[in-house]
Amino acid sequence: MKKVRTRLLLVLGLTLLSVYLSIPSWPGLHDSLPEGLKWVVPPRGVSLGLDLQGGIHMVMEVEEDRAVEIAVDRSARAMKDLLVDKGIEVTKAARQEGVKIAIELGGSDKLDEAANFIRESFSSYAQVSKEGNTLVYELDSDDIDRIKNGAINQALETIRNRIDQFGVTEPLLQRQGRTQIVIQLPGVKDPARAKALIQDTALLEFKMLDEVNFPKLALPSQVARSEEEALREKFSSQVPEGSEILFEPLKSDAGQPQYSRPYLVYKTAALTGDVLQDARVTIGDFSEPQVSVTFDSNGAEEFGNITTANVGKFMAIVLDGTVYSAPRINEPIRGGRAQITGNFTTNEANDLAIVLRAGALPAPMKILQDLTVGPSLGQDSIEKGLKTTMIAGFVVLIFMVVYYRMSGMVANAAVALNLICLFGALSGLNATLTLPGIAGIILTIGMGVDSNVLIFERIREELRQGRPIRLAVDAGYDKAFLTIVDSHVTTLITGFALFVFGSGPIKGFAVTLCLGIGINLFTAFIGTKVVFDLVNRRKLEYLSI
Repeated sequence: MKKVRTRLLLVLGLTLLSVYLSIPSWPGLHDSLPEGLKWVVPPRGVSLGLDLQGGIHMVMEVEEDRAVEIAVDRSARAMKDLLVDKGIEVTKAARQEGVKIAIELGGSDKLDEAANFIRESFSSYAQVSKEGNTLVYELDSDDIDRIKNGAINQALETIRNRIDQFGVTEPLLQRQGRTQIVIQLPGVKDPARAKALIQDTALLEFKMLDEVNFPKLALPSQVARSEEEALREKFSSQVPEGSEILFEPLKSDAGQPQYSRPYLVYKTAALTGDVLQDARVTIGDFSEPQVSVTFDSNGAEEFGNITTANVGKFMAIVLDGTVYSAPRINEPIRGGRAQITGNFTTNEANDLAIVLRAGALPAPMKILQDLTVGPSLGQDSIEKGLKTTMIAGFVVLIFMVVYYRMSGMVANAAVALNLICLFGALSGLNATLTLPGIAGIILTIGMGVDSNVLIFERIREELRQGRPIRLAVDAGYDKAFLTIVDSHVTTLITGFALFVFGSGPIKGFAVTLCLGIGINLFTAFIGTKVVFDLVNRRKLEYLSI
């Protein structure tokens, strides 16, 4: 009797726990709760997948060759800084022919000394020529592969950090092949903003204006945004080597900027955003949103030295090739802090702060596939999935009642308990429900019924042999135990393999299947057995089976 009471309490306790965990998964029920009770309810429940609630599915590719070029450009600047620090005059240091760096010195007398410094500090570069006062180095092929592979991994991590700060529930990000990244964002309400946040390279650069040649070009004070490239082509022959024309979007009352202001800036950045420590939105003097950035210790020192050496000059703050502002340096800026001002809305400032905090992408990315799944399709899928589940469940329940009579009712109650516990487990794990996940639930219903069919047939065999009802029931459960466990374990192994090697919706199917199998063993051998044990206390002479 104590064993029966313990199992009954276990069944009731598990049912109540499942209902409690499921409350957040029903928004209407959760919202109707009194405010005093909401704090004791779990904050999250089951999340709907991309195929059910809509969202974004993208396949992006990292331009790995460009990642190598960016790395070589940085090495060229680092080589120049190294030699200058060593007291060697450098006329030019630039990338050429993809992965080569040409370093032109002020004279040939320190050529060997410069080569020794570079060989000691840049072991991944091999010297390929030494002519006159010029050294040429080439990046090793193994390091090229390392940079390409690292660029993919860095891009994956950077995008994940941005999405996490953007607040998307249950995103899917995974590498596909060598250069591609698959991104799924369920429930995104503003696809354009999310795509821009993901795709922005977020390469922040501080570049000095070329104030010597700027007046000579006589660039217009503003130009239509659609004519920016035409302006670049018109003045391309007059732009000196080492400089470039960049544009600052001008504020427009109509919403999107229609005009932009051209600047002539030096191509080589005085400082890049890889020394940033933090970025956050602040409010300016005129209540406009701006982004305040904080440099790390090295960046703070470099920024202080740059502003000290260029007091009275103008510095352009450039993000992904667009000038956000070009303030005049009135005094040395120490302390490692600066502000980025521009024509920001609050959302734009927040997104800019997110991409700067998460870090720059190592290289530009191009979209290979871009699908936006509408919520109407997701709702249609939900309705069809629920309709299918209800039809399958109804047919099974009717069959069990017709074929096994009152014992069939017990089996139906076990199936209902199975679904309640399964939904509670999914809610407790904050799992994502997809269409394949619904298919896994339907399969669980079938397996739950199958377990009870095996048990009932064993009980029937025992009753035909003339055994008392109590002994027949116990023998039926004992003899069916190994068969049911064997079938469930083999299915569990399959589900585990699908979870480990599958992706996206396949994992959703595996989760519901594996949870359903475990719960089904509990409901079949404990849930229904409790009912029969309680009934047998009355010493029945006939069992409706």
